This record gives sequence, structure tokens and C-alpha cells, in this order.
Amino acid sequence: MNRRQLLTGGAAAALAPRVKAAPAKPTGKALMKVGTQHSITDETLAVLASFGVRHVCGTLPSRRLDEAWSAESLMRTRERVESYGIKLEMLPLPLSSVRIEKAEYPNIMLGKSPERDRDIDEICQMIRNAAKAGIPSLKYNLTILGVVRTEPTPGRGRARYSTFVYDQAKQDPPLTAAGRVTEEMMWERITYFVKRVIPVAEEYKVKMACHPHDPGMPRDKGFLGVNRVLGSVDGLKRFIEISPSPYHGLNFCQGSVAEMLENPREEIDDVIRYFGTRKKIFNVHFRNIKGKFLNFQETFPDDGDMDMIRSMRVYKEVGYDGMIMPDHVPSIPGDTGGRQAFAYAFGYINALIQMVQNS
Repeated sequence: MNRRQLLTGGAAAALAPRVKAAPAKPTGKALMKVGTQHSITDETLAVLASFGVRHVCGTLPSRRLDEAWSAESLMRTRERVESYGIKLEMLPLPLSSVRIEKAEYPNIMLGKSPERDRDIDEICQMIRNAAKAGIPSLKYNLTILGVVRTEPTPGRGRARYSTFVYDQAKQDPPLTAAGRVTEEMMWERITYFVKRVIPVAEEYKVKMACHPHDPGMPRDKGFLGVNRVLGSVDGLKRFIEISPSPYHGLNFCQGSVAEMLENPREEIDDVIRYFGTRKKIFNVHFRNIKGKFLNFQETFPDDGDMDMIRSMRVYKEVGYDGMIMPDHVPSIPGDTGGRQAFAYAFGYINALIQMVQNS
């Protein structure tokens, strides 16, 4: 299939109507489900099914618009996942949480250029193809710095916790390939993207879930010459106001949001309420931290500062009915790929969901 066919949907254009029916009205009862963003190999799907994971975010089909992003290929993937009794709820776009030098579509966050429009056109076609394949949501990042961390630190037992301490972070080299990027420049690039893609997402009824910047940085200093506008609660509020569309929202990483706060335990639930009552939470990364803004560790869900049981009750309170998934699990000696740590997190999340939904 050539690029023209991919950009027009190819032979899959007849697989689904151009405009789908409107989503069903909410019933008022939140039906949260444990989810994950693991690989979707047959081996992994069999294990996930045994854990009771019935909803997943798949892996990136390809770094560019190619055959893997065709509606036919995406439909085959969805059907294979469904054969295990699992729903493919979401896919990542090739807008990953990596530094700009490794980005799949760097021109989108590098600013004005003819290449930016070309790259956004390809993202829009991925949205169309996902809709035709019956995949209801996509997640993405709009970042230059990617995920920034300092050296891991000791956690519970022999585990190692991913850690960030701003005063220890090396700002060398002093700038990324993007150069100096001010708040105004970041907002222009983010807004340009949102204004281009959300009308397509709304037409095709695909929810677009943007991940916060991880971690937030000082507003006056930034990091490596970049001001991170999606690294604060105020920034996320401004982000959701760019478009009133119900298909414009957040991949709400509770850990990343906690990293923006001075007192996560006392502040996080009101943040969940703010975005949850506005129906802007499309997916939840359910992870805990110790610490606060500019100085934190990523922990097991029951070993951090936040009351995760209380937070789960708030998700129910606001009527959230999407996936609750583990994210950034600690490192355990001998635990290849974090499989044991993820299994622990799945059990914890499943238990909390059952507890709050049956109470």
C-alpha cells in the first residue's frame, strides 16, 4: 500500500461509516476496569487474561504512517486481541515520551515548518484508520524533554525506585536540539497541533488522551532551556480548554500529576475531581510516589504518600468508567521486564476496583 492509499484510508474506507453513532449517555454508575499498556503478543495476552485484565492499550504499530497503521492491519490486531477475551481500548500514537532527538515526528514540537503540517496530516490519518478499525481512543505526548530522572534510589526490600531530584539533575548539554523553548513557544506548538487534530478525532469519534509532562519543572527556570507547560495543574487546565470537544482530554497519569504538587496526599483528589467532573480523564496511570514537586520516588502503589484507596473512590465519585492501569513499576532484582512488579500492581488495582465498586 502506497502513501497516498494510507493517507486516504485505502481499501478500508468502506469498512466502517465515516461518521459513527454518538456515544451512549452515561448511566451515572462508574464501571472502572483494570487495564495495561503491555505488549500484545499472544504469550502476553494469555497471561493478562489469566490475571483478569480484559482491557488493554496496545503497543505502537509503527513509528511512521505505513502498512502497520492501515485500517486493515489495525483491525486484524484488534480481532487477535479480542480472541483472548480482551478489548483493545487504545493505541499509542508515534508521539512518544522521548527526547526530541529520538522523536518519531520531531517537527511537530520543533515549531513552524512545512514538515510540521505533513507530519500532522499523517497523525490525522492514523486517527481515521483507528476509527475504521474499531479502536476508540489514542494516547500521545507533546514533549521535548521526554521523561527526566536522576539516579534510582533504594525502595522497599531490595527494590529500586525511579527517582528525580531537580538539584541533582545534570543539565548537560545545556540545550536540546529544540534550543531555547519558552512557554509561549510551547503553547503555540501544542495549540497548533490540538486545533488541527481534534476536529478529525471528533468527526471519527476517537478520544485523544494526552500525557502530562513528566516531571514538571520550575516555571522560571525550566530544564535544558525548555519550559514545560504541561507539567503543572494550571497548565493541564489550560490544555483542556484549547478545545471544547469531548474527544480532547488526558491520559491522566496520577503519578505525574502528583509530581507537580507540594502535598500530593492532600491535593491529588481535588485534581482528580476537577478533570473527572469535566469528563477529561480518558485513561488513568495509577501509580504512587513518595515526595513532592522536584523531589520524589516512584513507589509500589501501597508504599507512597497518596491514599490510593481514597483516590479510587474519587474516580468512582466522578463517574470515571475507563481503564486503571499500572505504570512505571519499581525494579526488583531478577524480575525481568518487571513482570512480578506488574502482577503485584494488577492484583492491587483489581482488589481496589472491586472494593469501591461494590461499596
